[in-house]
Amino acid sequence: MFTNAGTSSFTAFLSKVAPEMLPGRRPLPPGMAADMAPHATTIVAISAAGGVVMAGDRRATMGNLIAQRDIEKVHPADAYSLVGIAGTAGIGIELMRLFQVELEHYEKIEGAMLSLDGKANRLASMIRGNLGAAMQGLAVIPLFAGFDLAASDPARAGRIFGFDVTGGPFEQTGYDAIGSGSLFAKSALKKRFRVGLSIDDAVRLAVEALYDAADDDTATGGPDVTRRIYPVVMTATAEGTHRLTEAETAAIAESVVAGRMENPGG
Repeated sequence: MFTNAGTSSFTAFLSKVAPEMLPGRRPLPPGMAADMAPHATTIVAISAAGGVVMAGDRRATMGNLIAQRDIEKVHPADAYSLVGIAGTAGIGIELMRLFQVELEHYEKIEGAMLSLDGKANRLASMIRGNLGAAMQGLAVIPLFAGFDLAASDPARAGRIFGFDVTGGPFEQTGYDAIGSGSLFAKSALKKRFRVGLSIDDAVRLAVEALYDAADDDTATGGPDVTRRIYPVVMTATAEGTHRLTEAETAAIAESVVAGRMENPGG
Protein backbone atom coordinates (compact mmCIF):
# COMPACT_ATOMS: atom_id res chain seq x y z
CA MET A 1 0.00 0.00 0.00
CA PHE A 2 2.81 2.40 0.83
CA THR A 3 4.83 1.72 -2.32
CA ASN A 4 1.80 2.11 -4.59
CA ALA A 5 -0.43 4.94 -3.43
CA GLY A 6 -2.97 4.30 -6.17
CA THR A 7 -4.78 7.61 -5.66
CA SER A 8 -3.93 11.28 -5.83
CA SER A 9 -5.93 11.87 -2.63
CA PHE A 10 -3.92 11.38 0.55
CA THR A 11 -7.14 11.39 2.58
CA ALA A 12 -8.56 8.54 0.51
CA PHE A 13 -5.27 6.66 0.86
CA LEU A 14 -5.29 7.17 4.65
CA SER A 15 -8.90 5.99 4.89
CA LYS A 16 -7.76 2.60 3.53
CA VAL A 17 -4.43 2.27 5.36
CA ALA A 18 -5.16 3.87 8.75
CA PRO A 19 -8.73 5.23 8.92
CA GLU A 20 -8.45 5.76 12.68
CA MET A 21 -6.00 8.60 12.00
CA LEU A 22 -8.59 10.72 10.22
CA PRO A 23 -10.21 13.28 12.57
CA GLY A 24 -13.76 12.29 11.65
CA ARG A 25 -13.21 8.54 12.04
CA ARG A 26 -12.38 8.49 15.75
CA PRO A 27 -14.98 7.05 18.14
CA LEU A 28 -16.44 9.63 20.50
CA PRO A 29 -18.35 9.14 23.75
CA PRO A 30 -22.05 10.08 23.64
CA GLY A 31 -23.12 13.59 24.54
CA MET A 32 -21.86 17.09 23.80
CA ALA A 33 -18.14 17.80 24.08
CA ALA A 34 -17.98 21.44 23.01
CA ASP A 35 -16.62 22.74 26.34
CA MET A 36 -13.89 20.11 26.64
CA ALA A 37 -11.46 21.62 24.12
CA PRO A 38 -10.16 25.10 23.27
CA HIS A 39 -11.89 26.94 20.44
CA ALA A 40 -10.33 29.20 17.86
CA THR A 41 -12.27 32.22 16.73
CA THR A 42 -12.19 35.04 14.20
CA ILE A 43 -10.63 34.86 10.72
CA VAL A 44 -11.14 37.44 7.94
CA ALA A 45 -10.25 37.32 4.24
CA ILE A 46 -10.30 40.18 1.74
CA SER A 47 -9.77 40.08 -2.02
CA ALA A 48 -7.53 42.83 -3.35
CA ALA A 49 -5.99 43.94 -6.60
CA GLY A 50 -3.55 41.18 -7.47
CA GLY A 51 -4.29 38.78 -4.64
CA VAL A 52 -5.99 38.09 -1.36
CA VAL A 53 -5.32 38.87 2.32
CA MET A 54 -6.20 36.63 5.27
CA ALA A 55 -5.80 37.52 8.94
CA GLY A 56 -6.70 35.90 12.24
CA ASP A 57 -6.66 36.89 15.88
CA ARG A 58 -4.50 34.92 18.33
CA ARG A 59 -6.92 33.96 21.12
CA ALA A 60 -8.27 30.47 21.89
CA THR A 61 -10.97 30.11 24.53
CA MET A 62 -12.39 27.25 26.57
CA GLY A 63 -15.74 28.29 27.99
CA ASN A 64 -15.18 31.56 29.79
CA LEU A 65 -11.41 31.02 30.06
CA ILE A 66 -8.61 32.12 27.75
CA ALA A 67 -6.93 28.83 26.83
CA GLN A 68 -4.13 30.37 24.75
CA ARG A 69 -3.20 33.92 23.84
CA ASP A 70 -0.92 33.33 20.87
CA ILE A 71 -2.44 30.48 18.82
CA GLU A 72 -1.86 30.74 15.06
CA LYS A 73 -5.00 30.10 13.01
CA VAL A 74 -3.89 31.23 9.53
CA HIS A 75 -1.46 29.12 7.52
CA PRO A 76 -0.37 28.59 3.91
CA ALA A 77 -2.24 25.66 2.33
CA ASP A 78 0.28 25.51 -0.52
CA ALA A 79 2.36 27.93 -2.58
CA TYR A 80 -0.62 30.06 -3.71
CA SER A 81 -3.39 29.53 -1.16
CA LEU A 82 -4.20 30.16 2.50
CA VAL A 83 -6.41 28.45 5.06
CA GLY A 84 -7.71 29.71 8.40
CA ILE A 85 -9.61 27.71 10.99
CA ALA A 86 -12.33 28.49 13.51
CA GLY A 87 -13.94 26.04 15.91
CA THR A 88 -12.36 23.23 17.93
CA ALA A 89 -8.71 24.20 17.85
CA GLY A 90 -7.08 20.78 18.04
CA ILE A 91 -9.21 19.23 15.31
CA GLY A 92 -8.89 22.40 13.22
CA ILE A 93 -5.08 22.38 13.32
CA GLU A 94 -5.04 18.67 12.50
CA LEU A 95 -7.46 19.18 9.61
CA MET A 96 -5.38 22.08 8.29
CA ARG A 97 -2.18 20.00 8.36
CA LEU A 98 -3.95 17.11 6.66
CA PHE A 99 -5.14 19.51 3.97
CA GLN A 100 -1.57 20.71 3.40
CA VAL A 101 -0.41 17.10 2.96
CA GLU A 102 -3.41 16.42 0.70
CA LEU A 103 -2.37 19.18 -1.71
CA GLU A 104 1.32 18.22 -1.63
CA HIS A 105 0.46 14.55 -2.19
CA TYR A 106 -1.69 15.42 -5.23
CA GLU A 107 1.15 17.43 -6.77
CA LYS A 108 3.65 14.61 -6.28
CA ILE A 109 1.34 11.92 -7.70
CA GLU A 110 -0.11 13.93 -10.61
CA GLY A 111 2.85 16.20 -11.33
CA ALA A 112 0.55 19.23 -11.43
CA MET A 113 -1.14 21.58 -9.01
CA LEU A 114 -4.86 21.34 -8.28
CA SER A 115 -7.00 24.23 -9.50
CA LEU A 116 -8.25 26.62 -6.81
CA ASP A 117 -11.76 25.19 -7.18
CA GLY A 118 -10.32 21.69 -6.86
CA LYS A 119 -8.54 22.65 -3.63
CA ALA A 120 -11.78 24.06 -2.21
CA ASN A 121 -13.63 20.86 -3.11
CA ARG A 122 -10.95 18.69 -1.48
CA LEU A 123 -11.23 20.75 1.71
CA ALA A 124 -15.03 20.47 1.58
CA SER A 125 -14.85 16.67 1.51
CA MET A 126 -12.54 16.68 4.54
CA ILE A 127 -14.98 18.86 6.50
CA ARG A 128 -17.80 16.47 5.59
CA GLY A 129 -15.77 13.66 7.12
CA ASN A 130 -15.87 15.46 10.48
CA LEU A 131 -19.67 15.82 10.52
CA GLY A 132 -20.19 13.22 13.24
CA ALA A 133 -17.84 15.03 15.63
CA ALA A 134 -19.37 18.37 14.64
CA MET A 135 -22.80 17.14 15.70
CA GLN A 136 -21.32 16.50 19.15
CA GLY A 137 -19.97 20.03 19.43
CA LEU A 138 -16.47 19.50 17.97
CA ALA A 139 -17.07 21.47 14.80
CA VAL A 140 -14.42 23.06 12.60
CA ILE A 141 -15.20 25.68 9.96
CA PRO A 142 -12.30 26.78 7.74
CA LEU A 143 -11.87 29.79 5.50
CA PHE A 144 -9.95 29.18 2.28
CA ALA A 145 -8.53 31.79 -0.08
CA GLY A 146 -5.90 31.95 -2.75
CA PHE A 147 -4.49 33.36 -5.95
CA ASP A 148 -6.09 31.70 -8.99
CA LEU A 149 -3.31 31.02 -11.49
CA ALA A 150 -5.95 30.32 -14.17
CA ALA A 151 -7.71 33.67 -13.79
CA SER A 152 -8.07 35.67 -17.01
CA ASP A 153 -7.56 38.95 -15.12
CA PRO A 154 -4.68 38.79 -12.60
CA ALA A 155 -6.08 41.87 -10.83
CA ARG A 156 -9.15 39.81 -9.88
CA ALA A 157 -7.37 36.53 -9.21
CA GLY A 158 -7.84 36.65 -5.45
CA ARG A 159 -10.72 34.31 -4.54
CA ILE A 160 -12.33 33.37 -1.21
CA PHE A 161 -14.28 30.25 -0.24
CA GLY A 162 -16.42 29.81 2.85
CA PHE A 163 -17.86 26.52 4.13
CA ASP A 164 -20.63 25.24 6.34
CA VAL A 165 -20.40 22.39 8.86
CA THR A 166 -21.57 19.87 6.24
CA GLY A 167 -18.71 20.82 3.93
CA GLY A 168 -20.56 22.87 1.34
CA PRO A 169 -18.08 25.24 -0.37
CA PHE A 170 -19.42 28.70 -1.20
CA GLU A 171 -17.37 31.27 -3.08
CA GLN A 172 -17.58 34.69 -1.45
CA THR A 173 -17.40 38.02 -3.25
CA GLY A 174 -15.01 40.63 -1.92
CA TYR A 175 -14.59 39.50 1.67
CA ASP A 176 -15.68 36.98 4.28
CA ALA A 177 -15.20 36.19 7.97
CA ILE A 178 -15.72 33.15 10.18
CA GLY A 179 -15.78 32.51 13.92
CA SER A 180 -17.60 34.02 16.88
CA GLY A 181 -16.51 37.55 16.00
CA SER A 182 -17.42 37.24 12.31
CA LEU A 183 -20.66 39.20 12.70
CA PHE A 184 -18.76 42.26 13.89
CA ALA A 185 -15.85 41.77 11.48
CA LYS A 186 -18.21 41.51 8.50
CA SER A 187 -20.03 44.66 9.61
CA ALA A 188 -16.71 46.52 9.66
CA LEU A 189 -15.70 45.13 6.26
CA LYS A 190 -19.07 45.95 4.74
CA LYS A 191 -18.58 49.65 5.44
CA ARG A 192 -14.98 49.90 4.29
CA PHE A 193 -14.49 47.37 1.51
CA ARG A 194 -14.30 48.49 -2.11
CA VAL A 195 -13.31 46.68 -5.26
CA GLY A 196 -9.70 47.21 -6.29
CA LEU A 197 -8.15 47.67 -2.83
CA SER A 198 -4.39 47.46 -2.84
CA ILE A 199 -2.79 44.67 -0.84
CA ASP A 200 -1.53 47.20 1.73
CA ASP A 201 -4.98 48.74 2.16
CA ALA A 202 -6.55 45.29 2.48
CA VAL A 203 -4.03 44.36 5.19
CA ARG A 204 -4.91 47.49 7.15
CA LEU A 205 -8.63 46.80 6.70
CA ALA A 206 -8.23 43.20 7.91
CA VAL A 207 -6.49 44.33 11.11
CA GLU A 208 -9.19 46.97 11.71
CA ALA A 209 -11.93 44.36 11.21
CA LEU A 210 -10.29 42.09 13.80
CA TYR A 211 -10.03 45.03 16.19
CA ASP A 212 -13.77 45.69 15.79
CA ALA A 213 -14.53 41.99 16.33
CA ALA A 214 -12.44 41.94 19.53
CA ASP A 215 -14.23 45.09 20.71
CA ASP A 216 -17.57 43.25 20.87
CA ASP A 217 -16.69 39.55 21.08
CA THR A 218 -14.97 38.26 24.21
CA ALA A 219 -13.61 35.19 22.38
CA THR A 220 -11.68 37.31 19.87
CA GLY A 221 -8.36 38.73 20.99
CA GLY A 222 -7.38 42.26 20.03
CA PRO A 223 -3.80 43.49 19.58
CA ASP A 224 -1.97 42.80 22.85
CA VAL A 225 0.51 45.67 23.03
CA THR A 226 1.75 44.65 26.48
CA ARG A 227 2.72 41.11 25.45
CA ARG A 228 3.38 42.17 21.85
CA ILE A 229 0.96 39.60 20.44
CA TYR A 230 -0.55 40.73 17.15
CA PRO A 231 -2.76 39.11 14.49
CA VAL A 232 -1.31 36.70 11.96
CA VAL A 233 -1.60 38.36 8.54
CA MET A 234 -0.81 36.57 5.27
CA THR A 235 -1.15 37.38 1.58
CA ALA A 236 -1.41 35.23 -1.55
CA THR A 237 -0.37 36.83 -4.83
CA ALA A 238 1.23 35.84 -8.12
CA GLU A 239 4.54 35.68 -6.23
CA GLY A 240 3.14 33.13 -3.79
CA THR A 241 2.08 33.23 -0.15
CA HIS A 242 3.73 35.61 2.29
CA ARG A 243 3.38 36.17 6.01
CA LEU A 244 3.91 39.67 7.31
CA THR A 245 6.73 39.87 9.83
CA GLU A 246 6.03 40.57 13.48
CA ALA A 247 7.49 44.06 13.05
CA GLU A 248 5.24 44.82 10.07
CA THR A 249 2.10 43.53 11.80
CA ALA A 250 3.00 45.36 15.01
CA ALA A 251 3.37 48.67 13.17
CA ILE A 252 -0.06 48.29 11.53
CA ALA A 253 -1.80 47.09 14.70
CA GLU A 254 -0.30 49.85 16.84
CA SER A 255 -1.32 52.40 14.24
CA VAL A 256 -4.90 51.09 14.40
CA VAL A 257 -4.88 51.22 18.21
CA ALA A 258 -3.54 54.78 18.15
CA GLY A 259 -6.26 55.82 15.72
CA ARG A 260 -8.96 54.31 17.93
CA MET A 261 -7.65 56.26 20.93
CA GLU A 262 -8.80 59.39 19.11
CA ASN A 263 -11.91 57.85 17.52
CA PRO A 264 -13.06 54.64 19.26
CA GLY A 265 -15.69 54.02 16.60
CA GLY A 266 -13.13 53.95 13.80
